[in-house]
Amino acid sequence: MKQPGIPTQYAIVDIETTGTYASGSGITEIAILVHDGQRVVDRYSSLINPHRPIPLAIQALTGITDELVADSPSFDDLAPHIYKLLEGRIFIAHNVNFDYSFVKHHLSAAGYELNARKLCTVRLSRKIRPGLPSYSLGRLCDALDIPISNRHRAEGDAEATAVLFGRLVEWDTEGVIAEMLKKASKHQQLPPNLPKEQFDALPTGPGVYYFRDKSNKVIYVGKARNIRKRIAQHFSGHTPQLQRQHFLRHIHAVTHERCGTELMALLLEATEIQRLWPTYNRALKRFEPKYALYAYEDCGGYLRLAVGKHGKHRNHVHVFHRHLDAYNLLHRLIREFDLHPALCGVGLGGTQPSPEVHNPRVHEALRHLDKKLPTFAIFDKGRDGNETSCIWVEQGKLYGMGYINHGVDRASTEAIKDELTCYSANHYMMQLIYNYAEKHPAVVWKPAIDR
Repeated sequence: MKQPGIPTQYAIVDIETTGTYASGSGITEIAILVHDGQRVVDRYSSLINPHRPIPLAIQALTGITDELVADSPSFDDLAPHIYKLLEGRIFIAHNVNFDYSFVKHHLSAAGYELNARKLCTVRLSRKIRPGLPSYSLGRLCDALDIPISNRHRAEGDAEATAVLFGRLVEWDTEGVIAEMLKKASKHQQLPPNLPKEQFDALPTGPGVYYFRDKSNKVIYVGKARNIRKRIAQHFSGHTPQLQRQHFLRHIHAVTHERCGTELMALLLEATEIQRLWPTYNRALKRFEPKYALYAYEDCGGYLRLAVGKHGKHRNHVHVFHRHLDAYNLLHRLIREFDLHPALCGVGLGGTQPSPEVHNPRVHEALRHLDKKLPTFAIFDKGRDGNETSCIWVEQGKLYGMGYINHGVDRASTEAIKDELTCYSANHYMMQLIYNYAEKHPAVVWKPAIDR
């Protein structure tokens, strides 16, 4: 029986394609079933010539070959009728964002702008019939005793989706469909396998979030000033690129870690990416330095300093992003500690001191650098009013970070450090910390000896 308030016109759509993302793939077949909420009242289907080769794997799956579509119309030829069937109707599909992204993209290329409301039968099924082992169309139909024939062809899959939708309308005693169709609902923007309850539970403050696949493995780590808003941005629009289509399809859960400040979120994101190496963090934020100052002993017994390209597994004295900064520091050490330029790779000729004279000068220069490396802490906002965030830097290196409650004695460095989680930091993370400390001196604490 038709529910009050539910629109009476739906377009149940299924397509077959040459690939998995709209901007780089064509449509080879489309089926559209017009449904009034009780039954199918109109049917349309057609093969389509995508004017590009159909991959052999897809030919094997669907049975649609290059020869089969050679004399079929192009999508542009069919666009006026397809648009007419879809305009003003609710667009329904199993994993609706996939089909919708293709149809919208190709209609737009043909001069028609589709802006339909959507319903996803994956999300509807999860909500109305929870707890089933799988929500793929084939397995869902098996579990619900829905006949499905001509599998992986547009018309066969659309017919099965129509029967499924009819059953869901009958079983929907709590108004799930009407709720999903509300403009304020985020259901149709979310990936098909992500429970809306998880999205609704997300906080609006800063933190780090984790997208997980069906086995609970982390596939993406991100940071945000507003976790819920940033995650919603991942799902807005209908970008037809390959990476986004794969990405959304594999998201089954989202978890998060709240942070007191955006800086804490940035640092946690960087450490988590290094720890987990998630699949979809393509541009992993390693931000390794490009140059380094090295100290080594040559075969003549001289302790030498030299600037070279940064090597991740080589011991260095100091690291730099710019070649000029490295040489400026080296020249300053040469001047201040009377080091021989030729033994530092920046000069030629001249009388060289003996190793017994030269090496202690180099050791003194290195000790000077160590002493110059700062020790300080950044005390800033916590996750709530009972705590303070803390980032502790010890002699130029990140010792740890975390949250301390207001009862901890800040005069006791050991008490503070006991509350922190130890982390190792790369050059990118240290630059974030130093830049923040420079811009916000009011939140920086230094030991009395360094003040």
